[in-house]
Amino acid sequence: MEKQKIINFIKELSNVPGAPGFEDEVLAVLRRYGEGLGEWSEDAMRNLYLRCNGQEGKPVLMLDAHSDEVGLMIRAIRPNGTLDFVPMGSWVASNLAAQRVMVKNNKGQWIPGLVASKPPHFLSEAEKKQAPEITGMVIDVGASSDREIREEYHISIAAPVVPDVSFEYQENRDIMIGKAFDCRLGCAAIVETFRQLSGENLGVNVSGAFAAQEEVGLRGATVTGQYIQPDIAICFEGTPADDTVVESYSVQTALKKGPMLRHIDAKMITSPRFQSFALNTAREKGIPVQEGVRTGGATDAGIIHLTGKAVPTIVIGIPSRYIHTHYSMASYSDFDNAVKLACEIIRKLDEKTIDGF
Repeated sequence: MEKQKIINFIKELSNVPGAPGFEDEVLAVLRRYGEGLGEWSEDAMRNLYLRCNGQEGKPVLMLDAHSDEVGLMIRAIRPNGTLDFVPMGSWVASNLAAQRVMVKNNKGQWIPGLVASKPPHFLSEAEKKQAPEITGMVIDVGASSDREIREEYHISIAAPVVPDVSFEYQENRDIMIGKAFDCRLGCAAIVETFRQLSGENLGVNVSGAFAAQEEVGLRGATVTGQYIQPDIAICFEGTPADDTVVESYSVQTALKKGPMLRHIDAKMITSPRFQSFALNTAREKGIPVQEGVRTGGATDAGIIHLTGKAVPTIVIGIPSRYIHTHYSMASYSDFDNAVKLACEIIRKLDEKTIDGF
């Protein structure tokens, strides 16, 4: 697929809503752009699968990414028409105040709103010094009563909420800005990896899994790993870039320096042999790559590597600044190199190599 088509693909994936448990619109985009690449199927959790044809009998390689994004859910409707909400996924309260959101009503329409913020004119001196808390926030869609919310806006409790953000790409700077790069970039990477490997005689049987509900505890991958039963796995992730938030000597996930392969995080010690294989492949093929040692955070790999009798698993992270906020920033070149690396790794894998891990 030419670059502009891939950018359009990423744009659509970024713009569509997909809070945990409500990933339907994301899956529709994936199916449309991945048409003809293999056999598509879904399970009752709305995990989406893409299977290669003609590679049966070979070791199964699983490509993983998650389709959901951090979101919110309406908890209660106040008499004045504002909406209480709870987070779905990890949010920092200060990143939510005064931001635009979209609320899905019970007719399937997305209603624009704001996370309400109290003007400074009405804040006491003590309130000005307090850190915001999500429990004190509400969403305002413009209504003035709970009756209006129910009868005119048709919004009910349990309605999903996502950031209201439009994707943009700055060609001259190679910068993408949008929401949900964690992990729509990974979803796009799976489809593009399938496309680039299409028709090749590989030593593995590639299966893709777009897992639901990663942001609320890696739940979808618990199912996808059991269903696919992989012999080896690669997880794509929109991973938090650190080049603007840590000292220069400790930067491990900078924009425009290639994908990041993490050695450890809160849920997995990466398979050392498979990790070395991947890093050596990157060097052999001249693909820029970064290495990370993470003390926190986790990916679907934390679940997948424990499937069956254990699965050698690596994470190919696409650096994304400011994930788990409304706006993320990433470089197309890092996405492109993540796909190139995955393809080169897959081309080198066979049963004997995997047994060596």
